[in-house]
This record gives sequence, structure tokens and C-alpha cells, in this order.
Amino acid sequence: MSAPRWDQATWFKSTRSATNGACVEVALVGRSVGVRDSKSPSGGMLEFPAEAWTELMNAINEGRFDK
Repeated sequence: MSAPRWDQATWFKSTRSATNGACVEVALVGRSVGVRDSKSPSGGMLEFPAEAWTELMNAINEGRFDK
């Protein structure tokens, strides 16, 4: 399996993103999800297995982190 090609990724921001640019961008490449700061796209990113990202999104949507 080859490494993800982040240089060819299509990055997305939420439609609920702040207009001041203070948000994150997400991209899917192969079986990996990348997350980066939209204000500093060349400043590095976090990479997660797609399965872990899906679990995180499900937990958020189910309210598991709500106080």
C-alpha cells in the first residue's frame, strides 16, 4: 500500500465555518483522513485512519462528548 498523496488532495471546510478563516479543513485520500488549519495549510496536518475518523464523527454526532 502506498502513502497517501496529500499534495493531490481536495480539502473541504464545513459550510458552518467562520468567515474569518478560523476553521479546519479535511481531506480523504485512500483510507486516510487529513485535518489541517485552513489559515496555515502548509503548516502541517494530522492524519487518521478513515475508520478512526468515522468513529470520532459518530461519537460527536451521538453527543458522547456533550457535558
